[in-house]
Amino acid sequence: MRNLIILGGGYGGLRVIQKLLATNNLKDVNITLIEKEPYHSLKTEFYALAAGTVADKHLRISFPNDVRLELKFETVTEVILEKQKVVLGTGENLNYDELVIGLGCEDRYHGVPGAPENTLSIQSMRRSRKTYQVLQGVKPHGTVAIVGGGLSGVELASELKESRPDLNVMLFDRGKNILSMFPPKLYNYVTDWLIEHDVKIINEANITKVERDVLYNHGKPIPADAIIWTAGIQANKIVRQLDVEKDSIGRVQVTKHHQIPGYEEVFVVGDCAALNHAPSAQLAESQAEQIAMLLTKKWHGEPFPNEMPKIKLKGVLGSLGKKHGFGLMGEKALTGRVPRVLKSGVLWMYKHHSGY
Repeated sequence: MRNLIILGGGYGGLRVIQKLLATNNLKDVNITLIEKEPYHSLKTEFYALAAGTVADKHLRISFPNDVRLELKFETVTEVILEKQKVVLGTGENLNYDELVIGLGCEDRYHGVPGAPENTLSIQSMRRSRKTYQVLQGVKPHGTVAIVGGGLSGVELASELKESRPDLNVMLFDRGKNILSMFPPKLYNYVTDWLIEHDVKIINEANITKVERDVLYNHGKPIPADAIIWTAGIQANKIVRQLDVEKDSIGRVQVTKHHQIPGYEEVFVVGDCAALNHAPSAQLAESQAEQIAMLLTKKWHGEPFPNEMPKIKLKGVLGSLGKKHGFGLMGEKALTGRVPRVLKSGVLWMYKHHSGY
């Protein structure tokens, strides 16, 4: 009997499980999922949870109920690659024949003093709940500062303005414009929408320090009732501690078969893997499907393909409140109601097919 351990029940880990359980010839394999929460979370929607427009029960999906799957709701404290061992927070040691690492990412603070201690986050369900509680406690006409003008920061700012139109929302971004990864048509549209809805955008920001209820932009103090950090990510701490080759944000350099070089029994999925795409749920799922295929081949003694299928992403969709959105589908830029409807549809399909 082979032991497969999957670390993390996010988009990548869950998709590996779904694909493996869907195969009819999965024999002599024990699958163990180690996940700190007793459910799968729709992380792409945490901005809405923090803003108070969606209840967390709508962002939870139960893991599969299958005799071939063992669920351990624990934290991981260490992965010992040389011994093929995973150490849990309880002190328990688990040995594996194959391992899939999908522990996700954490906020990256770029060495800004006080940022880890004095800012809120939307990187996990628990931290998003805390952010919601703090935001609900902000007095009328209070000030909320969001650091980071990428997709998460923009969606949070727009959703919060819809949820609490009384608040003064400030969006700080270090670039000349927000959403710098998108074409001008999109970031200009989003910029105009935010300005029209009284979100104050501060471009070319340089956050030098954060204190409780105060952030410093280019050294100038700016009071705020709540400060939320969405300015970058890095791989999970457990992954950053592995003695293997990694990129600048701690993601593991993997082979074309998603393995750690020198450790062919270990696969890395999602935000923990250094790939030629921006991190996303869609990327994690596509990668997970390939990993499930490779595991099945390995267990049946079949060789891996010399060339892996190229991962093709369908595009990116973002929301501006509940009625407007933006997106990039291939080379086509979308703005207005259509991308918002598309995003809602994608979310519905994901819930439906995941057994919501």
